[in-house]
Amino acid sequence: ATERATERPVERPAGLITEVAIVLGLSLGASAVYSLLAIVERLTRAVALNQQTSSLNNAVTPDRPWLDLAYQLVGIALHLMPVALALYLLSTVCRPVPRAQAGIPAFVGLDLRRPGWDLGSGLGLAAVIGIPGLGLYLAARALGVNTSVAAANLGGAWWTIPVLILAAAQNAVLEEVVMVGYLFTRLRQLRWRPWPIILASAVIRGTYHLYQGFGGFVGNIAMGVILGVFYRRTRRVMPLVVAHTVLDVVSFVGYAALRGKVGWL
Repeated sequence: ATERATERPVERPAGLITEVAIVLGLSLGASAVYSLLAIVERLTRAVALNQQTSSLNNAVTPDRPWLDLAYQLVGIALHLMPVALALYLLSTVCRPVPRAQAGIPAFVGLDLRRPGWDLGSGLGLAAVIGIPGLGLYLAARALGVNTSVAAANLGGAWWTIPVLILAAAQNAVLEEVVMVGYLFTRLRQLRWRPWPIILASAVIRGTYHLYQGFGGFVGNIAMGVILGVFYRRTRRVMPLVVAHTVLDVVSFVGYAALRGKVGWL
């Protein structure tokens, strides 16, 4: 079925507007607000922005690795709760497709019906986004408008690499399901046109990365536009999840492997 045939516009949009605000307020919208505060704090320091560091994937109890592993796994699981909430709401409140049709995960393309195509498309998207993205990051640092991003700081425990891979997958599922699968569906139901939807999602994505600096902001807006256009044409979230996971795995694991060995990190 086409997009117009499967969507169900709502007659009373106020409830959906409130729902979208709550879902975003409990997840990536809240991150965007904190990120705005973080960039203000960074810009008002006496130290230049490119001399500051944004530290990701930090150890909680580095002296007790088993407890730290528990913290990391619980954190990953809890960060997926907004995904469960978004899919649950799509399936029960103003459902966008008749109940006789495919379930909500299949409706947004979060399924394994096309594994080969999803994997190939995801790897292609990762290449298109990742290579220019690295150049943009280095240029932004050189121009003084981005922090240095320390992407992995879990120490040398045996579980470090598996946890970094899980964290990458969690980021991908959270961002692509909420910011694309869920948000695009709800905004279409609210009768938004395609490009305003794509741009709104991309700007929110860029904003919750603004704590890294303006390179991260611009780069993630560009990423959001590319992924949004792709999703609108294919209606599949899985390639986006694959692409995002690959990008974060390369960033997290690459940083852990090369830290101290490569000067530009």
